Amino acid sequence: MFVLGNILILIGLFMIVNPSIFWKITESWKSSQASDPSGLYIWSTRFGGVMFTIVGISTVVIAFL
Repeated sequence: MFVLGNILILIGLFMIVNPSIFWKITESWKSSQASDPSGLYIWSTRFGGVMFTIVGISTVVIAFL
């Protein structure tokens, strides 16, 4: 559980800090005309990153209990 929590925290922080790079890795191949992610995509990716980080921290805390 500790390792899974740390992985979730790292993914979440990556999504919060660099949503554009996350878009290039996961979504850019789906569209030949899109050059940048939309504002809504950036917002939703950061929100998802916050959720990943919260779940990861919770998992690490539970692992120690």
